[in-house]
Amino acid sequence: MAGTKDYGLGEFTYPRGWFMVADAAEVKDKPLPLHFLGQEFALYRGKSGKLVLLDAYCPHMGTHLARNTTSYVVQDGPVEGDSIRCPYHGWRFGADGQCNEIPYSNLPIPKTACVRSWPVVERLGAVYVWHDPEGGEPEWDAPGLPEWDDEGWVRHSWDHLGQLKCHQQEIVDNIADMTHLKPVHGSIVEFFENEFRGHLAIQRQGGPHRTLVAPDGRSPILITDTVYHGPGVLLSRMTGTHDSIILIMHTPVDDGVVQAWHGLMVKAPSGGRKATEQDSATARMYQAGALAAFSQDFEVWANKRPCINGMYMPSDGAFRKARTWYKQFYNPRAKKDEYLRQVQGVFVPAGMKPAPEAARGEMSLADAVAAAQAA
Repeated sequence: MAGTKDYGLGEFTYPRGWFMVADAAEVKDKPLPLHFLGQEFALYRGKSGKLVLLDAYCPHMGTHLARNTTSYVVQDGPVEGDSIRCPYHGWRFGADGQCNEIPYSNLPIPKTACVRSWPVVERLGAVYVWHDPEGGEPEWDAPGLPEWDDEGWVRHSWDHLGQLKCHQQEIVDNIADMTHLKPVHGSIVEFFENEFRGHLAIQRQGGPHRTLVAPDGRSPILITDTVYHGPGVLLSRMTGTHDSIILIMHTPVDDGVVQAWHGLMVKAPSGGRKATEQDSATARMYQAGALAAFSQDFEVWANKRPCINGMYMPSDGAFRKARTWYKQFYNPRAKKDEYLRQVQGVFVPAGMKPAPEAARGEMSLADAVAAAQAA
């Protein structure tokens, strides 16, 4: 198992960016214990509905705020308002992480009686945390989609894929990997290109596909517009049997271990302005097909040795550009432009056609996300 240093990514073990840490539907007022990015967290939804993510260990005596089932604090309900009580001695911490009550003491509460509170948002049915080894404010917004609030689209439910003993570098490599599409997915690639733009890594490709196009030939070509929004959030607009959007999230658990989720939003197959129950049933079946396609990649990653220095061919894809783009998240922000100067632009594998303008649609996925954030 290889770690960040083995890949030579940069100064930080874990990258800067937004990362999914939970299925939003599972977050209630009972705190969830989480382990991501090499550390322990406690996540809960306050009585106001506010999402709160705190460092897990109480500063009093080091008790985990979310890993307890027998304390009467837990049995009676540890969340009060938007605050949470420690199961050991009942110290209470607000959503800002500051202790706001020590039940057995009348003395002033020390300012050092606190835990770190993390920036979290709820988007697309996920809870995202902003992680920055330098402690900076978010550099970009967690992505949303205009389709999320469109009743003519069926929302996804998350496929929880569990942990994978694989560094996230191996997963991000997929954004540039043109030549795996035929042997792994049965695709015949007719065009393929990458574009690197700031925190975005974009892939545009199209061609017949054995899993995600209609067998009757009504949709003979699958076209995808895929975008990494930072190091761990991938959205892919797909036109095949149905118009859909793939969501793939992967978050470092420890160095060299990731946790992954998969989802698929589908435009109502009936074509109506509001999705029907039959549309939802069809969408669930199509999501199962998309998951089967993604699982083909997942199996490869689970059973390969680390690719520290690949033997890349010019026709493979822009692997080295993608890896240079990825380094910006493992190094101080002051070095970001150094990496971007080396990669920004559009790159087409040797012998391949670039994406035609028609394949990009009326609005690219990257632009659609930006529009949703500005709304």
